[in-house]
Amino acid sequence: MMSLAAVFWLFLAVFAVIGGFRGWAKEVLVSFTIVTALAIDTMLVRFFPPVGALLIQQTSTAFYIRAAIILTLAYFGYQTPNLPAFAGGGRFAREKLQDWLLGSIIGLVNGYLIVGSIWSYMAQAQYIGVEALVTPPLDPAVLKYLEYMPPVLLQFPNIIFAVIIGFVFVIIVFV
Repeated sequence: MMSLAAVFWLFLAVFAVIGGFRGWAKEVLVSFTIVTALAIDTMLVRFFPPVGALLIQQTSTAFYIRAAIILTLAYFGYQTPNLPAFAGGGRFAREKLQDWLLGSIIGLVNGYLIVGSIWSYMAQAQYIGVEALVTPPLDPAVLKYLEYMPPVLLQFPNIIFAVIIGFVFVIIVFV
């Protein structure tokens, strides 16, 4: 069976390739939607006690709800630029190698945000509900990864700054 760290890096490579083909402008929009999903999760936990109590439990239900928030918004982030209103014009055109490289880097960050968040939520739920697919990591080096996952780094005060920076960046790109 593969290590979770190997799967994590494999997914990051896949997201980097996808980002390169999609281009940096489309990937920026996806980044903002994922940061928004993390902000929604953080705000639900912090400011809505009944929902927060459900989400911080170490159950498979909590994992599936949190993963669904991330994956749903990521899905719509990846689909939005394909709508005719966004695809028209030349704003999303990929013309040069530097656009491909920047798209790859932002795609790598998106992979980190999506896969890292899901891995963090699995660890918080103690891998309950996914034990048929994943065995909990035992290696201390792999467990160290969890300290640097998005839900840990982007907790309450940091997520506000991330949303503001993302919002400003999206306004600069799309306006």
